Amino acid sequence: MQHTTIDGNEAAARIAHRVSEVVAIYPITPASPMGELADAWSQQGRPNLWGVVPEVIEMQSEGGAAGAVHGALQAGALATTFTASQGLLLMLPNLYKIAGELTAGVIHVAARSVATHALSIFGDHSDVMAVRPTGMAMLASSSVQEAQDLALVAHAATLRTRVPFVHFFDGFRTSHEVARIALVDDTTIRAMIDDRAVADHRLRGLNPNRPVLRGTAQNPDVFFQAREAANPYHAAVSGIVGEEFDRFAELTGRRYDYTGAPDAERVMVLMGSGAGAATEAVNKAVAAGEKVGLVTVRLYRPFDTAAFDAALPSTVRHVAVLDRTKEPGSVGEPLYADVVAALVERRGADAPHVVGGRYGLSSKEFTPAMALTVLDELAADAPRNHFTVGIVDDVSGTSLRVDETRWTEPDDVTRAVFFGLGSDGTVGANKNSVKIIGEHSGRWAQGYFVYDSKKSGSMTVSHLRFGPEPITSTYLIREADFVACHHDRFLERVEMLHLARPGATFLLSTRHGPEKIWDELPAEVQQQLIDKEIDFWVVDGAAIARDAGLGDRVNTVLQTCFFELTDVIPTADAVTAIKDAVSKTYAKRGRAVLERNFAAVDAAVAGLHRVEVPSRVSATHSMAPPVPADAPDFVQRVTATILAGHGDRLPVSALPVDGTFPTATSQWEKRSIATEIPIWDPDICIDCGRCALVCPHAAIRMKAFPASEAPDPAVLPSKDWTADKTGATRMTIQVAPDDCTGCGVC
Repeated sequence: MQHTTIDGNEAAARIAHRVSEVVAIYPITPASPMGELADAWSQQGRPNLWGVVPEVIEMQSEGGAAGAVHGALQAGALATTFTASQGLLLMLPNLYKIAGELTAGVIHVAARSVATHALSIFGDHSDVMAVRPTGMAMLASSSVQEAQDLALVAHAATLRTRVPFVHFFDGFRTSHEVARIALVDDTTIRAMIDDRAVADHRLRGLNPNRPVLRGTAQNPDVFFQAREAANPYHAAVSGIVGEEFDRFAELTGRRYDYTGAPDAERVMVLMGSGAGAATEAVNKAVAAGEKVGLVTVRLYRPFDTAAFDAALPSTVRHVAVLDRTKEPGSVGEPLYADVVAALVERRGADAPHVVGGRYGLSSKEFTPAMALTVLDELAADAPRNHFTVGIVDDVSGTSLRVDETRWTEPDDVTRAVFFGLGSDGTVGANKNSVKIIGEHSGRWAQGYFVYDSKKSGSMTVSHLRFGPEPITSTYLIREADFVACHHDRFLERVEMLHLARPGATFLLSTRHGPEKIWDELPAEVQQQLIDKEIDFWVVDGAAIARDAGLGDRVNTVLQTCFFELTDVIPTADAVTAIKDAVSKTYAKRGRAVLERNFAAVDAAVAGLHRVEVPSRVSATHSMAPPVPADAPDFVQRVTATILAGHGDRLPVSALPVDGTFPTATSQWEKRSIATEIPIWDPDICIDCGRCALVCPHAAIRMKAFPASEAPDPAVLPSKDWTADKTGATRMTIQVAPDDCTGCGVC
């Protein structure tokens, strides 16, 4: 069986491209890579299963993409698209039509929060829940492996049922997670896709040689009856999907079933990536003798009450249903309401006690400790209903108290965390590292990347895991064996060594050598290095990158150092693999770029130095406060906590109820991330003002003033100014170092 290391977007897209003829796309985070990959594959001439290169069309909106898919399907083509969040909502009118016309097709969704009190680019199920009334079947994947496998099940089932499918998985947590998976080969795809069903789909397509009337307007006398006429098709979906799952299991050996004790008395129910953390929690509880279990819902629409009832052990007394969405004013969230209705219909008065809870909105962490807390709540005499987990709700009192110390990660898994700067190459290098380890060491590998919504120029945190068994840990690392900080100024403002386990390795990219770096560290960092007996290393990644001609892209330097300091695979093998990855990534940019990266890789290990950690703290300074002491109250209470990276600690009462924030708060965020800043030279300035105009962060300001107010030139240089008619005769340009990002646009 062939294995590869890819992310969830690519896992789904490779199946979609392989079994489609038309791909209509419009980019939206976090689903954009699916469309980009499909477009790139078609540009390369990669054919589908039938030897035809799919036609990829970028439309001008998500509504246009759905309309193009609708049209292609009505013509008898095999068509697909990819979307998320508001993009999916813009497709709803077409989805009603596609489903109402019983037109086979699949839409792949990287599920993402819908903007309410605020915009969020991160993942939950609020977008896909809007699809429930459309008549689309809905299939949920909970991992990168499932994103591939269930994509194929969806494409196979839609052709047999005529009911169109929405196949979804959690945005970022699954869509951008990089993991080693077992590939589905063409033999399996051919066995799953029924050619007779494809032919039937084509025959149903609109054809002038076989004219029919479709898309009519109907009056009250017949619309109701026609709407009910499709019932047998929707009723057949669950059975056919079950058959496709069975056929897939026979072909690949992978089954997706109930997890836990066969005689469980307490069971959790959820869908999506939260199943990874929940599975680990259930397995731990079962090993300790507890009678608990987990039902992971995959076919959510149509909701098969009989299949769900059969999946629950007959011994179940309490059920907790976890929804990754919020529907204000409802009796309960969607999955909870479905489970209650299903059990009442199937078991009546004998139905187990069901409670519901919310978790994970906007990619909020969901950990095994939280899952254990939910299971504990089910053991209470009167389990709390409509609870929340993962937050502190001091307003409505819905939250369960979680003790994160209850969970420790397995000892046989190597864990590494990397703090980088958006656009410095850290994330790309770590994705390559996961692929290198997954493909060269025989280990299972996983990479997850925490992005800030500011994207380029913001901090990124990469979480990498490697182990002998498949990795299901869908949560952030808290006990790292290796921590790397790719920009030493982060140490002044960001807590990171709290993630390091005792005895871990810490790698810092800094301009200060091993003899000087200790005196540059804040007292808090020194204390943690001492207390945890951390193995401390430094490298001047920026200097090595500059000397190699790479500017500020330190990724290949730090990637090489990571392999040198860990025993994941031999350094020599890693260097060869890194250079191969560099060749694949940058080949189109020319040989010179490749040689620069190769030079940086070769120089990296020589620039690596161990730092002897003293036995006591000697620092004369502490970490910088997130905001100055004279900042307004709201900034002190809320903004500062967010800037310090502790937004998760804010209780419900701290946040505005309607998303309304005071203005002028961004002035208090001083990131100081630039390694180089522009210097104004008045002797060559032509007064054009373009530098201030183009600065995307308003870090460059121009000011004209009377000569009588001109400051000392040694303090603030200025020059003659003739453009002003109000008496200003001098002009200066200033740069705010703490606001500059070093982007170079000026």
